[in-house]
Amino acid sequence: MIEYENLGKVNKPFVEDYKKSFSETLQRGWFILGQNVENFEKEFAAYTGAKYCIGVASGLDALLLSLKAFDFKTGDEVILPSNTYIATILSVLHAGLIPVLVEPDISTYNIDPSRIEEKITSKTRALMIVHLYGKSCEMDPITDICKKYDLRLIEDCAQSHGAKYKNKITGRFGEFGAFSFYPTKNLGALGDGGAVVTDDPLLAEKIKVFRNYGSKVKYYNEVVGYNSRLDEVQAGFLSVKLKKLDDINRHKNKLAALYHKELKNDFIKPAVHPDFYDVYHIYNIRHPERDKVRNYLLNNNIKTDVHYPVSPNNQAAMKGIISGRYPVSEEIHRTTISLPVSYFHTTEDIKKVISVLNNY
Repeated sequence: MIEYENLGKVNKPFVEDYKKSFSETLQRGWFILGQNVENFEKEFAAYTGAKYCIGVASGLDALLLSLKAFDFKTGDEVILPSNTYIATILSVLHAGLIPVLVEPDISTYNIDPSRIEEKITSKTRALMIVHLYGKSCEMDPITDICKKYDLRLIEDCAQSHGAKYKNKITGRFGEFGAFSFYPTKNLGALGDGGAVVTDDPLLAEKIKVFRNYGSKVKYYNEVVGYNSRLDEVQAGFLSVKLKKLDDINRHKNKLAALYHKELKNDFIKPAVHPDFYDVYHIYNIRHPERDKVRNYLLNNNIKTDVHYPVSPNNQAAMKGIISGRYPVSEEIHRTTISLPVSYFHTTEDIKKVISVLNNY
């Protein structure tokens, strides 16, 4: 059986270093906002080229606290893609703001810059773009729109650790880059975790205060804050794995290149362009008989996944919140299949997947 994902196998190369990190953390006896978090924040800031990194509890919190740091008013609007994972929309709602959805480009699956301006109103305050599947959005027109309309830009980088647009790493185009370290990510922890990167010292300080109950000094609370802190154990594990992130991304690119080259064109493969360095958190293809293809692969001992089976506008939780139809998004959600492309997969694994698919 070729598994879609196996986190035990993914993390096997790091086990001894994980054990060492955990032992040192246990001996120090300091488990919240200590040396490990401080070290990882410095390391991840350096990796992205940002001046500041603030570790938080999850990718959702990274988005939410970024929105809260701007002091938007209740009812202000935030533009985001119609095919994103639900967490992006939840962050807008929990911040008391209104999500305004824009359809993606059918070839890249990222927000279509040509459709953004038609959704801008007098209440629009920000764009929250999502670098989906490990591919950067097309950032030149997006940053131009933000400048033209004086909009804040938040990047959802939950799936794009190390991805680049024109050699600039994701998370560095807007005021904030929000990252998730959910275990399946290219830079995944062994539990939940997230981070925000920024160059603005005032915004960075706001995030730090928000994440820790609204407090700069223990027991003195200046604002209504949250409990959203990257914990010491996960930060230690992330420091171990960060050293190999580029290797992980290169390995995924190697596997993706096999799919690109050898998988027949009956399947719609991810777009490739020299302006984009993709990191393939997910390698998705599309096919009109998605479920039949998945069952066929499973019958041939190959597991797949779907990211994601239901478009946000059709989620039960969004009833009465998001109205209208989003046909591009719905087409993507109806036809997309995620193929094996993990750090533990071998070229032989991928060639087997290709061989089976090409016989469909």
